[in-house]
Amino acid sequence: MDLLAEYRRATLFFEAGDPIGAARLLEPIVEAEPDNAAVRQLLARAYYQSAQLGRAEQQLRELVDRNPSDHYAHHVLGRTLERLNRHTDALRHLRIAAAMHCSDNDDNDYTTALRRVETKVGGGGR
Repeated sequence: MDLLAEYRRATLFFEAGDPIGAARLLEPIVEAEPDNAAVRQLLARAYYQSAQLGRAEQQLRELVDRNPSDHYAHHVLGRTLERLNRHTDALRHLRIAAAMHCSDNDDNDYTTALRRVETKVGGGGR
C-alpha cells in the first residue's frame, strides 16, 4: 500500500464531505504509522465530523499525550467532549487550547468554544 497516496486520497474524501470514507482510508495508515501526528489528526477530525465521538476522543487523547503543547488537539478534544455533554472535562482542554493559541482576535473559534462551555458549566470563572 502506498501510504502517501492513500493519505492524499483520504484528504480528498474528507474535503469532499465524506469523513466516513476518509476514516476508512486513514485507519490502516495510522496502524502502519502510529507516530504520524498529521494522519492521526485527520483521522480524529474525520471521526468528529462523522459523529464517531468516542473514536475521535481516543485519537485526540493520543495526540495530546504525545504532544501536550498541541493546542489544536486540545481544542478539538474539548469540542469532542462538549458534544459528548462532558462539559467539565471539555472545559479543561478548551482552556489549555485558548491559553496556548496566539490570536489578536478575542472572537475566534477557541474563545467562542471556551465561553460556550464555561456558560454550560455555570460561568466557569477563569
